[in-house]
Amino acid sequence: MNATSPTSAPASEHADPLLTAEAYLLDVDGTLIDSNYLHVIAWQRALRDANTAAPAASIHAAIGLDSAKLLDRIAPEADDEQRDRISSRHSAHYSDLSEELALLPGARELLRLLHERGTRVVLATSAPQEEVDRQLEVLDAEQWIDAITTAEDVETAKPEPDVFAVAIERAGVPAERCVAIGDARWDMIAAAKAGVVAVGVETGGTDGGVLTEAGAVSVHQGVQEIVDLLQRSA
Repeated sequence: MNATSPTSAPASEHADPLLTAEAYLLDVDGTLIDSNYLHVIAWQRALRDANTAAPAASIHAAIGLDSAKLLDRIAPEADDEQRDRISSRHSAHYSDLSEELALLPGARELLRLLHERGTRVVLATSAPQEEVDRQLEVLDAEQWIDAITTAEDVETAKPEPDVFAVAIERAGVPAERCVAIGDARWDMIAAAKAGVVAVGVETGGTDGGVLTEAGAVSVHQGVQEIVDLLQRSA
């Protein structure tokens, strides 16, 4: 992983944070990798294994949450033993589906471009290490990434700010000079709690209006739009 020092100037009050940020804190699922709906399928199958069910829309709305909070929403009647089984079965089913993971348009280009601009890049995820390892295989871009967070780094995932707090520390850049990019309302809420400007992308399936309401200062169809913006500003 690289250790390039940022060269961007501090963001002014009216500047686009995407153009002035010294560090990008990037969610992965639904932002860089097209994985959210695979998670939905894995949770559906895990619930079925536990003789219960939840609508796909309800599961999708909870994707990106801390797993305990997600289970509160999709399996509210489950006891601790059932919750453990559902979570374990989700991991197994998701592993089976992981060969279908694909990059979202602009993902690698964004990482490369940020590296070339001297911007710090941190993958801000609370996924288990085995999922992160698979994500890194799909991204094939470790040379452009400065740091990564995983489930082992935090006690509570989004919408709590822990993931972004660790990402800020590893970026070595003050929170006010970072920008967080994510696809879920939980990303926007967590970023705000961490004192970081949040930018939304719609590639995870969440409507831009929902992301804006949750705190996004801007919303883009996907990271390819952010690549285009950065290239136009060069």
